[in-house]
Amino acid sequence: MYQLDREKQIITIEGKAYFPNIFLGENLPEFISQFHNDLFLFLKDWFSDSPTLKVQTSGSTGIPKEILVEKSRMMQSAQLTCSFLGLKKGDSALLCMPLNYIAGKMVVVRALIAGLDLYPLPPSGNPLKDIDKAFCFAAMIPLQVFNSLQSDTERKRLSNIKNLIIGGGSIDPHIEDAIKDFPHKVYSTYGMTETLSHIALRQLNGIEASDHYYPFDSVTLSVSEGNALIIDAPLVSNERLYTNDIVEIYEDKSFRIIGRKDNIINSGGVKIQIEEVEALLKPLLNNGFAVTSLPDPKFGEIVVLVTEKEIDESLISNLLPVYSIPKKIIKVSKIPLTETGKINRVALKQLVSDIFLSK
Repeated sequence: MYQLDREKQIITIEGKAYFPNIFLGENLPEFISQFHNDLFLFLKDWFSDSPTLKVQTSGSTGIPKEILVEKSRMMQSAQLTCSFLGLKKGDSALLCMPLNYIAGKMVVVRALIAGLDLYPLPPSGNPLKDIDKAFCFAAMIPLQVFNSLQSDTERKRLSNIKNLIIGGGSIDPHIEDAIKDFPHKVYSTYGMTETLSHIALRQLNGIEASDHYYPFDSVTLSVSEGNALIIDAPLVSNERLYTNDIVEIYEDKSFRIIGRKDNIINSGGVKIQIEEVEALLKPLLNNGFAVTSLPDPKFGEIVVLVTEKEIDESLISNLLPVYSIPKKIIKVSKIPLTETGKINRVALKQLVSDIFLSK
């Protein structure tokens, strides 16, 4: 159904020339930006004879790495999402994610598999600022959603998206509250590069809103002895995937994320989940903070709060259990983030370590 003319560098779909279904004007677009060039290069790789593609992990908890993934499995992942959301040929899809990570690549693959009309916009913090269209489908990171909610115009455009999926980081409770009455479905996604985007969805609005993620029917979940999630998703991965996510799995096969195994601080024999401490601090600090740890001769590890603004330490003690109260608070100019907007836990720990080693 889909062919690439390598000489003309055009995609032909059912006899019609597209790049592919890209609506940037009446004629085929010239490569006027790095983003459009990245899109072309991805499509060139996609239609090459190679059965695999290279993709890069985000590096939120470790060193980013390249892995090879099978195109056939990317297609199956795309089909799972399109079927679940009921996307069909001719539906409009917004591409506003970078193409160097799996999330952006999979938006393109979904468009190709389902015959969606793809509208590519260079990634930015405000993807809806200059386009007024009621898209059938869009994928965004939490930062893009947060920024869009700050403007009445962009908020309206966001609410008009018929199927919005949000991935690449945890969803702030303020965002959930702001979108709870949106007229169309909004989902948080669970997945990783190795699962070729998501294998489970959590609805954030409407009567079906939940704090549980529901996996696709083809996915089987279990937990390790330490309650870390194990994923069997044969359509998207030929290997069992062992994650670092601590979860609770329920009888209806849904699950709730508690935190990451590598984000546990063992302080004086008490195990403290970093994400749970951050969730308790959210109402006070909102954004611009993170929790990490430092080695300590007495406790083994201590909780450290890193923040971009001055805070009242007495207020913190009222929000947290005694054993979770930070023993050190560090003010920095900027919390280190990955390219996809997640807290870079490795860089954060190194930053805090360097600060104390320099004292």
